[in-house]
Amino acid sequence: MPHYPKLAGAKCYLSPCSAEDAEIWAQWDNDLEVALPLGDEAYTPYPLEREKRGLEDSMKSHIFTIVDRKSSKPIGRCLLFDLDWINRKAMMGIVIGEKSHWSKGYGEEAVRLLLDYAFHLLNLNSIMLGTFSFNERGLKCFQKAGFQEIGRRRQGRVIGDRTYDIVLMDILAEEHETERIHEYLDKGQH
Repeated sequence: MPHYPKLAGAKCYLSPCSAEDAEIWAQWDNDLEVALPLGDEAYTPYPLEREKRGLEDSMKSHIFTIVDRKSSKPIGRCLLFDLDWINRKAMMGIVIGEKSHWSKGYGEEAVRLLLDYAFHLLNLNSIMLGTFSFNERGLKCFQKAGFQEIGRRRQGRVIGDRTYDIVLMDILAEEHETERIHEYLDKGQH
């Protein structure tokens, strides 16, 4: 699978998606442990053909495969969606599909890289996301990356006989600390 570093960190890089990514995405989306924190993916079957069609559609937007720098293998994906160019805002989503990479900082680094892309290349001002109250790993990751909780939809997610809050979080361009884009610009000035 060809992957090309669009934005790179120490552990991972964001690459434009490749059609070959559909197979591994189907594996992640059909693994309940991976899919439950995502939302619709948990109760929607994702055969390979559906994933291929979805990937083709999404390649027209701001979606990236997250690739482990050491192994050069895809470990997740992240995206910006619902872009509003007038108000300079968007929604964000991420999944680290490879469980061996959970709780090791890959998600936080990928989020920071995606925020660099959003704030410094797309010139957005506000990025928002929604997650579920049971997604403790995700909540910690987003807080470390600078997101703040802005509200909750109480009992907005029902799984079996249990209810969970939907946690809404956001970050503004002025609150974002990493500026990976400037490192690229500074290289050209030497």
